[in-house]
Amino acid sequence: MVKLRLKRCGRRQRSRREGRDLRKVGFYDPIKNQTYLNVPAILYLLEKGAQPTGTVHDISKKAEVFKELRVNQTK
Repeated sequence: MVKLRLKRCGRRQRSRREGRDLRKVGFYDPIKNQTYLNVPAILYLLEKGAQPTGTVHDISKKAEVFKELRVNQTK
């Protein structure tokens, strides 16, 4: 199963996640409270069956990414 994760910024010396990135879909910096989402890449991976982590789901919901997914599915 493929999980969507955002790259976390803001702290040094963090341990790496398992495996390598398949595609960069965005980053989240909790210190500066900045978020960047590559919406077309997220939509593509969600359509292919990728599952977002809890944090990615919450941030994507606030950015209304799932509304765009529903619009694309009805076309």
